[in-house]
Amino acid sequence: MSVDRLLPTAEARELVRLAADVADKVLDPIVDEHEKSETYPGEVFGILGETGLLTLPHPEEWGGGGQPYEVYLQVLEELAARWAAVAVAVSVHVLSCHPLITFGTDEQKSTWLPDMLSGHKVGAYSLSEPQAGSDAAALACKATATDGGYRINGAKAWITHGGIADFYSLFARTSAGGQGISCFLVEKDTKGLSFGSPEQKMGLHAVPTTTAHYDDAFLPAERRIGTEGQGLQIAFSALDSGRLGIAAVAVGLAQAALDEAVAYAQERTTFGRKIIDHQGLAFLLADMAAAVDSARATYLDAARRRDAGLPYSRNASVAKLVATDAAMKVTTDAVQVLGGYGYTRDYRVERYMREAKITQIFEGTNQIQRLVIGRSLSATGGTK
Repeated sequence: MSVDRLLPTAEARELVRLAADVADKVLDPIVDEHEKSETYPGEVFGILGETGLLTLPHPEEWGGGGQPYEVYLQVLEELAARWAAVAVAVSVHVLSCHPLITFGTDEQKSTWLPDMLSGHKVGAYSLSEPQAGSDAAALACKATATDGGYRINGAKAWITHGGIADFYSLFARTSAGGQGISCFLVEKDTKGLSFGSPEQKMGLHAVPTTTAHYDDAFLPAERRIGTEGQGLQIAFSALDSGRLGIAAVAVGLAQAALDEAVAYAQERTTFGRKIIDHQGLAFLLADMAAAVDSARATYLDAARRRDAGLPYSRNASVAKLVATDAAMKVTTDAVQVLGGYGYTRDYRVERYMREAKITQIFEGTNQIQRLVIGRSLSATGGTK
């Protein structure tokens, strides 16, 4: 992967170079075997934690990297270009830390954040349910107040790192009505918490996605993050950032597919010429490159607005929509460039195509992103 990046500081440039080096030396050599065998690369997350790449955008005072989102997302893109499943898991870990960092008390932060931000513990985000995906207000998992805390009952679905993560940012209903959702921080060894078998997915095979089951699991009161009933506010504030993470992952996937397609087109010959020298193929590659560059610019624009403290919710939805649609098209076109070889597992482009599809679905489907963007236009008259 070769991208000339505009980065704000020398430190940022060094971080992205570090990420690229780790990705090349640690991720790239083992990704094919782990994806084929569907085995979890636990050692990879330990290395990412040791190098400080797991928690780049979080505050330094609690052990984070203190980096702008603009920098963190470009690191995430480098990881995704080698191994999308790992990059998604890193994005989810950063997302799962957001509730505590943004809404937790100083006492809660000092108790739990050091392990979370050092990479000693990997997190998961537990919002969706079997019957409540895009409609977060319809959550049915219940948190019933009891002496000293809450009893949790219900199921949560589509959890990246489910069953493996050390902690879960859980959203559960504490009272009736659409706003009666609260946020909790759950340890993996909580009594009454169990996990179903991993989903049999189209892609991202090396990192499991599971359902969690809560059977009268007790959580002490100090495990609630924010005030009771503040859960949806917490969830939606985290999702804006999470959508930028998925946008960066999608661009990394698309860039990897473009690189492989170009390399193949420079080697393969037909009618006495490299196929890249045939105008029809060159134009296809040009459209792929334009899609990748445009998607990257879109997520960086949203990230810079976030870093500047400006409203960026609509921009995050635009970035997620544009980048993931681009990834689906670019990876599909990469298969086309390779022809019959692209349809085999001898080349990575077929895997890129399978992995790109999920980016259009999680962190809010692209239909939901269009709904968010449309509502913003209705409310603002088109201004940002």
